[in-house]
Amino acid sequence: MKHIALIAACDRSRAIGKNGKIPWNIAGEQQRFRQLTTGQTVIFGRRTYEEIGHPLPCRETIVVSASRQFSGSRLYAEAMTLAEMLYLTEIDGFFQGDVFFPPLPAGQFARIAEERHDGEIPYVYVTYRRNK
Repeated sequence: MKHIALIAACDRSRAIGKNGKIPWNIAGEQQRFRQLTTGQTVIFGRRTYEEIGHPLPCRETIVVSASRQFSGSRLYAEAMTLAEMLYLTEIDGFFQGDVFFPPLPAGQFARIAEERHDGEIPYVYVTYRRNK
């Protein structure tokens, strides 16, 4: 049985998007997403898929939408109850956003690993596991 994991990048205010786009462009930041999802099934909200514009290579792609006004954070909030792992990229900065990653439910996830990346805009790859 496959496990469910959420993958997202967010800034210090938990922003994940602005006007249907990622609010930052940081060289190398998306490498982890590629490594974690290649050969896997990925589920996107409609707006995220529209930003990408095509299915990603070497991945089965599922697009979910409740309506034309679908909110990207809603898919994360609903999937949070099913997720066993969270792979977050925490961007060390504040960006303009109109879609936000939901807060982690208190006491449900443990931070088990982190990998810092310095640069003009530093970020940290953080891995969380659901507490049993």
